[in-house]
Amino acid sequence: MSRPTVFITRKVHDEALSLIAEECNIDLWEQDAPPPHKLLCNRANDVDGIMTNVMDRIDVEFLKVAANLKVISQIAVGLDNIDLVEATRREIPVGYTPGVVSEVTADHTMGILLASAHRLAESDRWVRNGQWKIAFHPLFWLGSEVHHSTLGIIGMGRIGAEVAKRAKAFDMEILYNNPTRKPLVEAKFGTRYTSLDALLRQSDFVSIHCPLSNRTRNLIGAREFNLMKSTAILINTARGPIVNSRELYLALKSRAIAYAALDVTDPEPLAPEDPLLTLDNILITPHLGSATESTRKKMTMIAAHNLLQGIRGDSLIHCANPEALKPATRNGI
Repeated sequence: MSRPTVFITRKVHDEALSLIAEECNIDLWEQDAPPPHKLLCNRANDVDGIMTNVMDRIDVEFLKVAANLKVISQIAVGLDNIDLVEATRREIPVGYTPGVVSEVTADHTMGILLASAHRLAESDRWVRNGQWKIAFHPLFWLGSEVHHSTLGIIGMGRIGAEVAKRAKAFDMEILYNNPTRKPLVEAKFGTRYTSLDALLRQSDFVSIHCPLSNRTRNLIGAREFNLMKSTAILINTARGPIVNSRELYLALKSRAIAYAALDVTDPEPLAPEDPLLTLDNILITPHLGSATESTRKKMTMIAAHNLLQGIRGDSLIHCANPEALKPATRNGI
């Protein structure tokens, strides 16, 4: 019996590759940039499984030529790059890696929140550009206080709850908006549920932690910026298209809001001539919210196990579409 073949769209930890190699032939894309979509589609018919990340577009065009595909295993929590409906229709389970990214992403969120409040990136550039000519001035580099301020969290999933946990340590008042209320989070961290408009009006910091969907695409645009305080800081560590990039630029340029801190952008990566990069009142990191050695290794190992279990026809550790599995597999038979 021939060994199954899997396509891995990026270099991953050696331990994960060794685990997969015990059962499968590996076709590894070794370049740092994502494989072109046309190449993905060309590979589709020849593989039994694929390990992807958020920059790989797994759409109808790919899935319709993936005649032998048994599993898609994503090294991420978000799945907006994958046509989950079509994968389910074709009975292809989709694995993902929830849980392990929540704490580290919350750490990064608080990191860029603090950096924005105290204008760290902007003042660092000032020093490096040789502009530091006065040792101290009472009116220079005035930022925003974090303690006792109001934080509005949009999306109270695992990451949102971890951000609330950290914000509580700063004695912040925590508002949140979510499709459903979270009584346990409210009781544990003292968060208060409110409408999105009320959250935007009242918050000193607005932090986005909802998934990207048709409902949340361009959720934050000109109307929402006009509701926010002129001193407010926007943080986005979720997905770039949740915020309208053009309208964010205009809001920052006109000082309708004070600052933004982004770990995700639309598009990714930003073009060197993107107008957002001309502004001083923005901090941008290159989608590294989960980028620690420990977390990325855990994500990769979960994805490797999801891949192998899908190849075998077993239940995945974390499956985004369990309805795609055969009844016996869903029931663990």
